[in-house]
Amino acid sequence: MAETTSDKIPGPGPVRTPTPVAELPRQVRDELGRRLRRNRRAFRADDVQVVERPLLRRAVGASALGNCMEWFDFGVYSYLAATIGKVFFPGASPGAQVISSFATFAAAFVVRPLGGLVFGPLGDRVGRQKVLATTMIMMALGTFAIGLIPSYATIGIAAPILLLLARMVQGFSTGGEYGGATTFVAEYSPDRRRGFLSSWLDFGTFVGYALGSALVTVLNLLLTDHQMLTWGWRLPFLIAGPLGVIGLYMRLKLEESPAFQQQLDEHERELAQESAGGELKGIVTRHWRPLLICMGLVLLYNVTNYMVTGFLPTYQTETLHRSSGSADLLVLIGMVWIVVLITFIGRLSDRIGRRPVYGVSAAAMILLAVPSFQLIKADGTWPPVLGVLILSTLLACFAAPSAATLPALFPTAVRYAAMGIGFNIAVAAFGGTTPLVTEALVNVTGDDLMPAYYLMLAGAIGLVTVRFLPESAQVPLNGSRPMVGSHAEQRELITTSKELYAASLRRTSAR
Repeated sequence: MAETTSDKIPGPGPVRTPTPVAELPRQVRDELGRRLRRNRRAFRADDVQVVERPLLRRAVGASALGNCMEWFDFGVYSYLAATIGKVFFPGASPGAQVISSFATFAAAFVVRPLGGLVFGPLGDRVGRQKVLATTMIMMALGTFAIGLIPSYATIGIAAPILLLLARMVQGFSTGGEYGGATTFVAEYSPDRRRGFLSSWLDFGTFVGYALGSALVTVLNLLLTDHQMLTWGWRLPFLIAGPLGVIGLYMRLKLEESPAFQQQLDEHERELAQESAGGELKGIVTRHWRPLLICMGLVLLYNVTNYMVTGFLPTYQTETLHRSSGSADLLVLIGMVWIVVLITFIGRLSDRIGRRPVYGVSAAAMILLAVPSFQLIKADGTWPPVLGVLILSTLLACFAAPSAATLPALFPTAVRYAAMGIGFNIAVAAFGGTTPLVTEALVNVTGDDLMPAYYLMLAGAIGLVTVRFLPESAQVPLNGSRPMVGSHAEQRELITTSKELYAASLRRTSAR
């Protein structure tokens, strides 16, 4: 359990020089000042949460590992979309097969909001850890089932129906996954390092994608087309069973987050009681503004995400007529590059803020989307690699701060449920449909730059959203105590709070 302290500041510990108030980021000064005015005193030791380092490492590591396994399961489908189209929709034309496969891919996103509506409020009431264990095993079962479904040639129309049902189980479980995992890690992370520590969650996501891509690439290189169609495509899905058991074990070993265990004050406890009766209605009516901001950022992140991870492999094989091995290898290079970058960008967002990272990257997307796809279309080895690396760099810039930014938009008592609503509606409407919509646009218009135009639109929406995004770097979460990683940081924050409170008293007396 995360450590709480008494009024007496514990020692010993390394002596730290308190950060001068003038050097604190403005958003930190404003939030700490608001809390001090409400408390009518400086912070004491029991006002500041110290997170034990072993628990912090376990929480971040297990969440990232579980996310890696879950998104390996979910991502494998996109890498095998063309093959799955041939197995389950053999009577259609090649273009229709791909669209049918992506339609089944998108169907999982249709039920994601339902999963968020179920798991979100549940996570706010019974705890984040229990719900995350449930979503882990559901995803593993849904993915494992896909590997067992007979082909259309064996059981006819029942095959795509069973595929659709398995995908819906995946989508339902994922509806509670990302919102819960980001909430859990954000609530465990010290305020100063939340961007860096939360970025490990999306690090796990892209490691999972990369492992799925690597496995499919190896299978395509080792097996013939006939072997892939008859049995090879099943192997990545069948691996989900043992992976799910490992992920479930890791998540059952976690303890509940400090913010969930103890609300900040009576106001938050009252909010929690109200949310038990009419949480969903209250979220929409009271928190509509942060919900819209959440959806705008999720749109920016996930349109780019599914363009790179879900659409690019099929775009290269079906539109550019490249081999599946080279297409998968190119996307794998992009995934590895994201894995290398993402925690560094997360740390950068702690230093310069979330808004600059999002804003500059969204503007760059508008400028670089078309050049990137022109490079991907070009002949040779290095131009396509450079095009994918540009898109992957922008994707890393959207992914890295997301797990720290989105939970900070909502108070503790409704954080999981609000994330479930905002995140999953945006993903269902814009993220998961990206491969389907862009493939259809390419087929209808004959313009193979349509994906780039789609990314430019997402970048424009993201740029507008950033205009209304409150800066949350180094700021305590709404409804949670200030979080620190050591007793030395706790003493430093208490000393800083005394200086802030004294300054506020002087301003008040001067009036």
